[in-house]
Formats: sequence, structure tokens, C-alpha cells
Amino acid sequence: MTRRTERTARAVAAALAAVVLAACGPDDPKKPTSTGSGTSGSPAPNPAPTAPATPAPGTSAPAAGNPGTRRPLTAAELDRAILATADVPGYTVGPMDPPPAQGETPAKEACAPLTSLLNGKPEPAAQASAYRQITGANPESRPAVSVFLTTHGDQGAATVLNRLRAAVTACRDGFTTTGPTGPSTYRSVRALPPVKAGDDGLAYQLTADFEGDPVPLVFHVVRSGATVATFYTANLEGPKTPEVPAALITAQAAKLR
Repeated sequence: MTRRTERTARAVAAALAAVVLAACGPDDPKKPTSTGSGTSGSPAPNPAPTAPATPAPGTSAPAAGNPGTRRPLTAAELDRAILATADVPGYTVGPMDPPPAQGETPAKEACAPLTSLLNGKPEPAAQASAYRQITGANPESRPAVSVFLTTHGDQGAATVLNRLRAAVTACRDGFTTTGPTGPSTYRSVRALPPVKAGDDGLAYQLTADFEGDPVPLVFHVVRSGATVATFYTANLEGPKTPEVPAALITAQAAKLR
């Protein structure tokens, strides 16, 4: 790692302790210590809106029909349904620890859905979850990608995406959070073109700020029935937007069909 990478990794770890493990690799001796990633202290809004007829920018159109018609998967089923190395040629899928209990809390309630995802636990709360990290053929390649599956009942999976859509708009000018290591600042949130996969999806970039340096974080969130697949990656080297390979997202959506 470069000096800047180590410095920014420590900052990102404060807010993204669970998912940042993928950025440094599971056995990297320079990997920052996990300090705060769990269920957001601010609960997401209570209403559970239905999927909008016209998606917001950076989202894909939801499939017709009731998003809760497919039953939630069990923990064992999620573990079989999440990507494995054999599913994605050219990539290696490895284990990733689930997030710790305590995470970031936003100053603005409207941004709670974003911090819930940062904490590795989208809301409404999942009935089961599974976490993995993905690297390219070269284990030292960066950025790595984290993926986690969460299964939700009834309208829960649709609600996860709808709350995120609203938060991307409401928090586009940035927000602050507090956590175990102190405050964190996020400069902006902007919608990105989603990969067409699953029943519904959105993508966005969240740009963190660390001592004046931008740290771009990219999320792709895809719903397949009652299951939500979240892909995350970060650029710890500079301001360029990192990419989540579309092949990973489409492979995961296909495996969840």
C-alpha cells in the first residue's frame, strides 16, 4: 500500500469497518482494525413505499408484479446462493466477516438508509445475510469488491431500494455521521448508471472526505424477489470512481433467479 492508501484506509475503516476489509484483503498485515460497522443507530423511516412507476436517475425499472411474491431465503440458502469462485471466471471469491454490532449514525435522519448500507446491514432489518469478498486473478489487484446478500420478508426488499433512492436525492450535498472513532464527513452522493439485472436496481457513489482527500465509494444494489444483493468497492488511491464489474452483478442475479 502507498502512504496515502494506508492513511485513507484508516479513515474509511472508521466508517466502513466491515466492507473495507475487502479493500485490503483478508490476510493483509496492513489491514486497518475494524472499529465501527453495524446496524445504524438511526432507524430508517417507518413507511414502506411501493416501487415507483418511474425510477429515479441511476436506477433500473422494477419488474412488474408483487416484489414479495418470492419467499425469503434461509441463511443456509443464502450461503449457497451467494457468488462462489466457480460462478465468476477470472475472479476469486473468499470469506468476509459479518459487520460488528456498532456502526455509523447520520446527523440527518434522511441519510439513515445510506449509513445502514455502509454498516453492512440494510434496513428494514434482514432475516438472514451472507458476506463475501471478491478479488481478480491477481490477489494484489485493487480495488477488491465486497458482496453481501440480505433476505427480507414481504415488501421489505423493495423498501430497501426505495429508501436508498430517496436518500440518494435527499443527501446529494453530503452529510456527517458519528461513530465509535468520532465524526465522519461524506461530501456528496450521486446516482450512477445501474447494471440491468434482477427485478430492480440502483447504483450510486458516496464520496467520503478524509483530511481533504476524497475517498470514492461505489455501491450497486440489486433486488431479486425478496433478496437484496449489495456490491461495494472503494478507491483508496485517488478520486477516480472505482468500478464494480458488471459480470459479477449479472452472475449474482442469475444465481438468485
